[in-house]
Amino acid sequence: MRLIMRVLVSTFALWLTTLIVGGSGPRGFWIEPISDDPYGPLVTMIIVALVFGLVNGTLGRLVRIVSIPLYILTLGLFGLIVNGILISVIAWLSGVAGFGLYVDGFWWGVLGAIVLSVLSSIMNGLLGTNKKRRR
Repeated sequence: MRLIMRVLVSTFALWLTTLIVGGSGPRGFWIEPISDDPYGPLVTMIIVALVFGLVNGTLGRLVRIVSIPLYILTLGLFGLIVNGILISVIAWLSGVAGFGLYVDGFWWGVLGAIVLSVLSSIMNGLLGTNKKRRR
């Protein structure tokens, strides 16, 4: 149940990020839906949130482990660059698929990653989806 809640929180945070960073229309940071039916944008957001979770869990961990010296050197600010790179990877995967997340440039990806992480943290904190289950 907690996994489903986290995916829904990520989806909602991604939607809010596209509204805050990209605004209306294709500029900056936006989503191209799978189809034109009413559920196309929602399905696209859920797919992009799942892909983001997979990329962040696999490639993101590997990049973070390899770049530990840069994290130490920059006092953690290199994490913003890593998140921007991961957003760019997801945008590239979306471009290959023909739908999903699109980013105008690397710095739009960094800005989108900052907004996305802040929104996700706030919503996960409010809903308690980051807490460990007691056994």
